[in-house]
This record gives sequence, C-alpha cells and structure tokens, in this order.
Amino acid sequence: MFSLKCLIPYLWVCSSYFNLCLTSLLSLIMTQIQSGVGKIVISLYPYEAVHPDDLGFKKGDKMKILEEHGEWWKARSLATNKEGFIPCNYVAQTDTMETEEWFFKGITRKDAERQLLAPANKPGSYLLRESETSKGSYSLSIRDVGTQGTDSVKHYKIRTMDDGGYYISPKISFPDIASIIKHYRNKADGLCRKLERACVKPKAQKPWDKDAWEISKDSIRMVRKLGAGQFGDVWLAYYNNTTTVAVKTLKPGTMTVEAFMEEANVMKTLQHDRLVRLYAVVTKTPPIYIITEYMANGSLLDFLKSDAGCRLQLPKLIDFSAQIAEGMAYIEKKNYIHRDLRAANVLVSESLLCKIADFGLARVIEDDEYSAREGAKFPIKWTSPEAINYGSFTIKSDMWSFGVLLFEIITYGRAPYPGMTKVEVMSSVQRGYRMPQPDNCPAELYEIMTSCWKHKPEDRPTFEYMQSVLDDFYTATEGQYQQQP
Repeated sequence: MFSLKCLIPYLWVCSSYFNLCLTSLLSLIMTQIQSGVGKIVISLYPYEAVHPDDLGFKKGDKMKILEEHGEWWKARSLATNKEGFIPCNYVAQTDTMETEEWFFKGITRKDAERQLLAPANKPGSYLLRESETSKGSYSLSIRDVGTQGTDSVKHYKIRTMDDGGYYISPKISFPDIASIIKHYRNKADGLCRKLERACVKPKAQKPWDKDAWEISKDSIRMVRKLGAGQFGDVWLAYYNNTTTVAVKTLKPGTMTVEAFMEEANVMKTLQHDRLVRLYAVVTKTPPIYIITEYMANGSLLDFLKSDAGCRLQLPKLIDFSAQIAEGMAYIEKKNYIHRDLRAANVLVSESLLCKIADFGLARVIEDDEYSAREGAKFPIKWTSPEAINYGSFTIKSDMWSFGVLLFEIITYGRAPYPGMTKVEVMSSVQRGYRMPQPDNCPAELYEIMTSCWKHKPEDRPTFEYMQSVLDDFYTATEGQYQQQP
C-alpha cells in the first residue's frame, strides 16, 4: 500500500527548490530596481553614435534603460524604438531633480566649494546637493563674498517637515525643493545673498570606449607637444578624432613591455576623482604610448610658477594639498604605492582640480641611475631615507614625499632644499636636518609637513588622517552649516 510518508522527502526538496528559485527571482528584481534598469531617462546633451552598437540621440530625447555596463548603458529610444549603448553621464532620470541645472548628484560639501569657487562662477552662484550625513536630505551651497572681500561658500541644510514639506528657515516652508530655489532666487530672505545663477557644471566628456584597452597607434592623432621629461614626451592628442586625450610616449628602453603591462593592468583598476584616469595603452609597436585624460593646466609644478598660479591665495594652496591627500588616501586604501610623488607628477584641470599622475611607473623604469637611487635622475630630494638607503618604498615613504610636495605648493614651485646638492641633502637628512619653515607658511601647515618627515616610517601619519586635517584646515573651529532664524 502506497504511503504518504514516501512523499515527504520529495515534497521537502521541491519546497526548498521553490523557495530558492523565489529568493533568486526576488534578488534579481531588487538588483534591477536598485541599479535603475527599466527607468526612463532624458538626454541632457546630444550624442552622435561612434560605433555600430551605439545609440545616437538629440538633447531632450527619452530612452528606457535595458542594461547597465559601467559607464555605458544599453537603452531603447522611446521615439525610434532603436536600441544601443549610451554614455550614462549624458542622461538623467526623468521627473527627478537630476534634470535640473542646479542639482549636482553625488557631490561632497568640499567638492561643492571647489565647484563654486572655480573661475567660471561668481558670487550668488549656487547648487543643490545630497547631504553627506543625512541620507535623503539636501543642502544648498552658495558662493558669497566675505567681510574681507574674499570669496567663500555658505552651506544651508534643507530640512524635511512631517507633512512632507521642506524649509531652510522655520518661518517659511515649501511643498518641494524647486519652490525653495524659486523663492530664494527672488530674494535672500535670511540667506547670505539672493540666488543668482546655477553653478556651472563641468563639460560632460564621453566615457572611454568599451573594451578599448590595447589600441592601435593609428587611432591616435598627435596635436601638440605639451612637454618633455627624462623618460619621454607628453602630447595633446585626439583618439579616433573625437576624444581629447594626453599621450605620454616612453623612450625605447625605458621599461619592458611585459613589466609595463603588469603595472598598467593594476593602474587601470585604480579609478578616483583625484587620480588621472588611465584610458589605454599602445605596446605593439615602439615607443610605448600611455593614453590618459587631458588636464588643461598641465603639471602642478608649472602651474604654480605661472601668472595664474602665483596669484593663488593660501586657502587654495591648502585645498590643492587636501585634494592630493585625498587621492593618496585612495591609493593607500587600495594597498598601492606611488613611489614618485611630487608636484611635477600632479596635474591641474581647467577648473583647478588636482589629480595625481604616473602612480606606479617608477617601479618599472629600467634605468641604472634611477633604479640605483643615485645620480641626477632620481628625485633624491623627495625620497625618504629608508627608500634611499634600502630601497624600501612604502606608503610611508610616499608620505615623506608628500611633505616635500607641501613645501613645493606653499612656495609656489620652488625646488626643495634650496642651495643644497643632492649629496648634501642625503647626508644632512640622515643627521636629522629638516627644511625650515618657509616664508608665509602657517605654523600649523609646517607642523603637518614635519610630521611627514619623522625618521621612523611608522611615526608618520596616514593619508586618510592627512586628508581630514587639510580638508578642515579652516573649518575645524567653525560650523559647517549656516543657521537660519
């Protein structure tokens, strides 16, 4: 006689399998919801298709997102029903604040200040950003003129009411964020000043081509030589006649292709707003080409010596230092090492943002004088004692170099250890000599510099700590947000 007990194991397996399938399905649905697959976007800029699988569009076209692949999303045009890949930074989700010119998504308080204090903006320029500390909340940032005539940025928290309304000052509330912007565009009403115009957004640049890593030399058109270094030249160039790039050409014999590719494959995974983006390489025919993003103001060293750089005030010099510390904090977090940190290897954008370049390249340079840390080529004046004596390069030797970089910044590009030869520097540093406090260098900044030059590497600070100290160099004793009556 057939017993139901025989079915119990079978039913249990079926039930477990069903639950597993249901869980997987729900997980897939949630992943797609969170990633934005299925959302409708509108184009903020026109895009002309470059590759057969691209989807071209005009400004204002609407599309449905089908898949997300990093910086390239697969989409279907609601107007033509055609499908293809689109650059994700050219579009914004419809019926959200992303479409507003004054909304800056994913920007920090510090970066808001950098954006607003860029030369393209004037007092009264403003932006709205997501709060760093309160998820789902927003902050309004406005460029103002201080009591001594220097430009500054004021920040105002936008608070949410129980009924869903918003306010900056309790005396007046608004049904939505757009109403707040409209109100304060008409009058200051307690803010530092009336809102004049939205902060100028950086020009959107098309993301690098999908899977374009080892590229053909024919795809690069050199335009103008930007500079020459001991291991190669740097050029302004175009990739496929459409994308502006910088190209570093390495002199034959500088490094082996195998060693370079091993390092470059790591370098390309390091992506951060404070690191120069490595786009592609050319290694099949010498010389090796390194294709990176283009930075209009060139090296920090050259910029500090320029007319524009010489006019920078101390707060901007501190901000440059903080930006570099932020990039190095990312490198530190990734357990990577730069090995050649100095102002010549930091680049400056058109909007005066700093990005670290050439990280990792020093390790694979095949040059006896450079590798042996002797002679004119090796940057002795930036190198820690343990790296000079024992070849011990660590993130702590990078911190020593950062201290010397701070000297370069505060002196507008002066060579470190002025009047001393490399041999004199090596022997003096070993005996405990440290560069004296430069003119016009605040005591607090000099204290930071000397902390980088502690003899024992373990006594030097971390870049994470250095970033926090420099970010708050002027705000440590003041409130970050303005309070309204």
